[in-house]
Amino acid sequence: MKLITAEEAAQLVRDGDNVLVSGSGGGHAIPELVLEAIEARHLQEGSPKALTLIHVVGLGDRAAKGAARFAHAGMLKRSITSALIDSPVLIDLAAADKIESYTLPQGVLSQLMRDMAAGRPGLITKTGLHTFIDPRQAGGRQSPSAKEDLVELMTIDGEEYLRFKPFPLDIVFLRGSTADEDGNISMEHEAIFGEMLSTAQAARRSGGIVVVQVKRMAKRGTLPAKTVKIPGILVDYVVVDPAQKQTYATEYSPSYAGELRVPLHALRRLPFDHRKIVARRAAMEIVPGAICNLGAGISTGISAVASEEAVLDNIILTNEQGFIGGAPLTGPDSGASQNYDAIIDQPYQFDFYDGGGLDIAFLSFAEVDPRGNVNISRFGSKIVGVGGFINISQNAKHMVFSGTFTSGGLELKTGDGTLAIAQEGRHKKFVNNIEQICYNADFAREQGRTALFVTERAVFNVVEGRLQLIEVAPGIDIERDILAHMAFEPSISPNLKQMHARLFRSEPMNLISDIEANRARAAQPALRTGT
Repeated sequence: MKLITAEEAAQLVRDGDNVLVSGSGGGHAIPELVLEAIEARHLQEGSPKALTLIHVVGLGDRAAKGAARFAHAGMLKRSITSALIDSPVLIDLAAADKIESYTLPQGVLSQLMRDMAAGRPGLITKTGLHTFIDPRQAGGRQSPSAKEDLVELMTIDGEEYLRFKPFPLDIVFLRGSTADEDGNISMEHEAIFGEMLSTAQAARRSGGIVVVQVKRMAKRGTLPAKTVKIPGILVDYVVVDPAQKQTYATEYSPSYAGELRVPLHALRRLPFDHRKIVARRAAMEIVPGAICNLGAGISTGISAVASEEAVLDNIILTNEQGFIGGAPLTGPDSGASQNYDAIIDQPYQFDFYDGGGLDIAFLSFAEVDPRGNVNISRFGSKIVGVGGFINISQNAKHMVFSGTFTSGGLELKTGDGTLAIAQEGRHKKFVNNIEQICYNADFAREQGRTALFVTERAVFNVVEGRLQLIEVAPGIDIERDILAHMAFEPSISPNLKQMHARLFRSEPMNLISDIEANRARAAQPALRTGT
């Protein structure tokens, strides 16, 4: 291992390299100092250029940091990631077809690092079948210039699978907390672990360079062996950044690092608005002891609701980054967690998800069609990507999709146990045709999986291949406030119910009563926890 500066690390990148960057979301385990140096070199020298940038999770502050540092003319040839939402400038490049853009499932990219490390012929999985990831649809492509097939359809023992092809890693930029003089890396201060070990091994397998940014150095032999996440035999260079922050928004939180637990009253609370109403209604689906996932977006508010209602001990919340238990965070630090019981490397979390380990998952929706298919990944020139959505929604036993009924300027009047629409959103979310299929409702039903759709004014399920209205908020007129703002007419349940009035009051809603009422459901096959 050699200790170098960020500027020296930037000089290691060659034109045309495949470059992988670690991390997640808003600065979690992102080697930002090195990325800044790479950007500065390109702006000064015009090199490196024609790069392929790979990052498993979206990276950035939705402005100039993270993956956005590669968004300069000629710097990027191709982008391979699960999400672009954290780097709007990359979205613009992809939408303008100035780069080859692919968005593949987060779990696929994470697990693919292990297969690449072992020299296997790629990742073979059912994840992505019958979605826009399937080569019979778009093959994960997001721009016309993305011609190469990164995924292919296979048949094994009469069953369909997708093979995600491996690719060489010329140089990888990872992050840890401490490096010793032999290059052993620990991650005691990091908010996530990601797939650091697998990535370093994959780079070594393909003859690539491994550079790790850390906050501090330690004397040889002083790191406890069990804390080492990346052995020094895999590390070529170390860059020290004494100013390294835990995330972009947080200097350091011991609770993010798992050093301590914070009192429940110290956890973040949601303001009483449409997002909280949706999160509350979704949380009413929780079964005691169920293993849950909270996805990005509006669904992350469920952890805040569960904390406020003092029911966190009744459920096991997880997220894609590897957390078991606790309260996944919302806002700029989303992806981190507090008060968790364990954190595992991301590929193993997705092994658990893909294997059907989730009893129930709460994800957000952006568009829904009459059959219950869901799009979250693309809307015209806005390319979001899928994150872990497909891994989760395709394999969880029961899905709860959450979102506002319309978007773009929606304003509500509530607080007295009823709901009124003060200003309708400009954009319909229940449409005849969605742009990309991220959740295939027909395929889910074939697998015996169920789904619910929760909004602030209405709740739907799917019956006989068609969306069905099953609940309406008090104060809402079905014709004026629901059907008039859908591009299609759903069926209406003969047992149509009113959403609980306590959802629409600011005081705590006694969520524990709903969770206890659901206890009998835990024995049903669709929601059995195995405990």
